[in-house]
Amino acid sequence: MVLLLLDPFLNELTSMFERSTDIGSVWVTLKRSPLKSHVQKNKMKSSGEILEFRCLIRATDGKKTISTSVGAKDHMRFQASYATILKAHMTALKKRERKEKKKAMETDKKEADLKNPRKV
Repeated sequence: MVLLLLDPFLNELTSMFERSTDIGSVWVTLKRSPLKSHVQKNKMKSSGEILEFRCLIRATDGKKTISTSVGAKDHMRFQASYATILKAHMTALKKRERKEKKKAMETDKKEADLKNPRKV
């Protein structure tokens, strides 16, 4: 899997969301990752260097997978762009169906409590 730069990743993520507006889903996963091999990690620990953890972000629509890595310096800019993309493409979500029975039961309980108050 090839890691894309931040801007190409966001552009490709936008096109994935646009392709899946009518049918389909897009899955986005975030994972903490040092992006170093075990040998490199051991060398850094022995020399006293600090490991910089990055955020590995993957997105897939079932057919195509893209990924990028975001460091601590770029995470605020990435988060703002990512939030804008999500807000723009969350229009295809279904509204939650509320249960009428639960509301009716709650009003019945309130009426019963008003008629028969508890004695303390």
